[in-house]
Amino acid sequence: MKFSTALATTLIGANAIVSALPHMHVKRDEDCVTTVTDAHQHKRAVAVEYVYQTVTVDGHGQTVGRISAVTESQTAVPTTLTPSTSSAEATTTSSPATAVTSSSFEQKTTSTTSSSKTAETSTTSTSSSSAKVGSSTSSSAKATSTSTSSGGIYGDLAAFSGPTEKFQDGTIPCSQFPAGQGVVAIDWINQGGWSGIENPDTSTGGSCADGSYCSYACQAGMSKTQWPSSQPADGRSIGGLYCKNGMLYRSNTNNDYLCEWGYPSAYVVSQLNQGVAVCRTDYPGTENMVIPTYVGAGQSQPLTVVDQDTYYTWQGMKTSAQYYVNNAGVSLEDGCVWGNAGSGIGNWAPMNFGAGHTNGISYLSLIPNPNNRTPLNFNVKIVASDSSSVVQGECKYENGVYNGSGSDGCTVAVTSGSAHFVLY
Repeated sequence: MKFSTALATTLIGANAIVSALPHMHVKRDEDCVTTVTDAHQHKRAVAVEYVYQTVTVDGHGQTVGRISAVTESQTAVPTTLTPSTSSAEATTTSSPATAVTSSSFEQKTTSTTSSSKTAETSTTSTSSSSAKVGSSTSSSAKATSTSTSSGGIYGDLAAFSGPTEKFQDGTIPCSQFPAGQGVVAIDWINQGGWSGIENPDTSTGGSCADGSYCSYACQAGMSKTQWPSSQPADGRSIGGLYCKNGMLYRSNTNNDYLCEWGYPSAYVVSQLNQGVAVCRTDYPGTENMVIPTYVGAGQSQPLTVVDQDTYYTWQGMKTSAQYYVNNAGVSLEDGCVWGNAGSGIGNWAPMNFGAGHTNGISYLSLIPNPNNRTPLNFNVKIVASDSSSVVQGECKYENGVYNGSGSDGCTVAVTSGSAHFVLY
């Protein structure tokens, strides 16, 4: 099979070259051929040159050939995207000297200059302008899950209110999904509520059984806390609870709770009359784009901004989060899945959001999906949530273009307060 990748190099400061993380999205077809469906990057204010290539891989994900294609330039903000050889998420890493790559791709950048200015302050948000926008439930069709947690996909915790019940190892059967305390079931992919299952033989899917890592979703604004410190040498990522002797155990015993809040610096605020399915990739783990942030018509949800200074690292490099943004009107169940070529959903959705926080700054991005250049059926802008928040840079997607004329995405830096991804 063939897939698109991007290459770039980043030079930060005095000739400092930082190696980048590989990243790719992989779908295992039933004939064991690997279909890689995208490669993105979340960037900081540097000039980035993208070289898109076609890479041919065999059924084991091994590169057997590549053909160079298009080169593009942009001024943006680098973050490294994360890896996997059997499946992948577009999580990103973002630190002042961190470059970007994707599985089977490297990113290199050149330039250290960037103009920064305070972005406009949003006055059209349907949520409070405070830095903590509460979760809301949607009345849109198919926006809810049959999760056994009290709030469905919206979870059982108030926004930025921490869990209170510690997870007890060896007390819950692997056949029982541990919903609640921020954990939400993903019922539409038929894996017993789990967001992904990684088996001892490196296959994925099936049921949560002995020797498997069983990954799970957390409500909007949160991330899972469980992954083993020992990760595969081949670049795959492993995450979730571990099934042993028929019972569930934490794979990261340093954290007593299964979900934790991200940095409270981003919210998705809709001015639309239809719901929007924003789907985060499950990372570390299978990197299925099934982790839901569903924003109902006229409503708002927190967007998880990973604290990269404390979150999962891939081969020593920081990682952050990436989301696939579906067209308005696409249901949660239809949008937060692996899509097919030309479907416009899931990993073929027209846009990505990128979000990460490091060294006191949150980097938020609008990123085009190279698999699908068809415009979204709505506009998006990232703006300060209130007059006390400081957002440096401008980032807007309107009528199919970025910041008035570009096609390569954009990034802002939130240095104080929070920002809104306004859908309009």
